[in-house]
Amino acid sequence: MRNDPLWDCLGDLPEDRPVRARLVRRGESDGYRLELWMLELNGFEEVPAYVALPAAGNGPYPLVLFNHSHGGLYEQGKRELVRSSAYLQPQSVAQALTGLGYAVGCIDMWNFGERSGRSESETFKEMLWNGQVLWGMMLHDNLKFLDYLCGRPDIDAARVATAGLSMGGLMAWWSAALDKRIGVTVDLCGQVEARALIERRGLDHHGFYSYVPGLLKSFETLDIQRRIAPRPRISLTGSHDRLCPPEGVRRLDEGLRAAYAEAGRPEAWRSVATSGGHAETADMRETWLDFLREHL
Repeated sequence: MRNDPLWDCLGDLPEDRPVRARLVRRGESDGYRLELWMLELNGFEEVPAYVALPAAGNGPYPLVLFNHSHGGLYEQGKRELVRSSAYLQPQSVAQALTGLGYAVGCIDMWNFGERSGRSESETFKEMLWNGQVLWGMMLHDNLKFLDYLCGRPDIDAARVATAGLSMGGLMAWWSAALDKRIGVTVDLCGQVEARALIERRGLDHHGFYSYVPGLLKSFETLDIQRRIAPRPRISLTGSHDRLCPPEGVRRLDEGLRAAYAEAGRPEAWRSVATSGGHAETADMRETWLDFLREHL
């Protein structure tokens, strides 16, 4: 984590430390087992996390690191894993993935769920003054959570995927770009190319969380996403999604097709455009679950 130029763009990070975990609750929910944990990941505040496991067996299970969305739903956070959202399909991600035999985990990101209570802009500004970057701190927590998950005896650390929609989609491909333990990437409505967003004057369609000071001096969006190749990745967008400008989606698709072809795995990259806007359609759900079945 400390010897990567991409991490260098993400501000001052917490000192690396072992993860400490405290089980709060364990029970049954919608045909799967659900655990609530409190984790010490960053030295600033405890991080609540859900871990959902198939109802049967003891593992080790393949893992999906799920990243919740934004949508201004600060009270939702990790609950999106088990309760879904208006722009996700009705069946919860936890139920869908555990039904396929996968374990799945999700934390509350900074300012969300049990970590809410002050505004995103307040957190962003305070961190900026202290040399930190909100997006960097989110990524740090997410990948320290992955440390915890991969250290569990019921998790197969050699079979790891990540998935999410919107902010969660951005988190998915950023996390995979930074951590090679992630073998499969699924991002929905998160294929945002920075230059296209500027050209479309769409910067205000996204919250403060994703803006990294000075990033474009060193990295274009394609530079970051190329780092995922040749690991399997599927990116799904709605044809009417203004948060993912279509010219940016096309440019990234062209660049990534070339990167995966050069790596000898052209079949491992898929860009899928469906009907609709900034939401997961039924077609998207079936498509990305099939992709996981094939590659995880």
